[in-house]
Amino acid sequence: MKEVCLYTDGACRGNPGRGGWGAILTYGRFEKELSGGEPVTTNNRMELLAAINGLKALKEPCKVKLYSDSKYLVDAFNEGWVYGWKKSGWKRGRDELKNPDLWEELYELVAIHKVEFIWVKGHAGHEYNERCDTLATTFADSFPEPLSEA
Repeated sequence: MKEVCLYTDGACRGNPGRGGWGAILTYGRFEKELSGGEPVTTNNRMELLAAINGLKALKEPCKVKLYSDSKYLVDAFNEGWVYGWKKSGWKRGRDELKNPDLWEELYELVAIHKVEFIWVKGHAGHEYNERCDTLATTFADSFPEPLSEA
């Protein structure tokens, strides 16, 4: 099984607002950068989409070290929350779980690969986290700013 690293980040200009995500896959000396976004979204959606799209880019099941500065994303798997959410029909106790479509898609992708979730402090000089942030913010900034209400 190939061992790869996946670095991810999401960004949002306003929450909700213009958003972007960035992901970098590394395998040996090879690197692949991915990015995307939505004109009106939330930061959590972008964090999840970075992980989803990074995992979707893998062509076969892999052992993945997934690095993210999103405690919500990392803790959802490391603390086991996501398994409870799935069991309860993608709910969080009595409350609706936000972004159940993305959590379900990510859950299914994680089942294909052997994924280790690793939290990194954001904006702390981590080379790949900084690069992912640049990919995400650049994509978010590619959408026109909404007209301000006068």
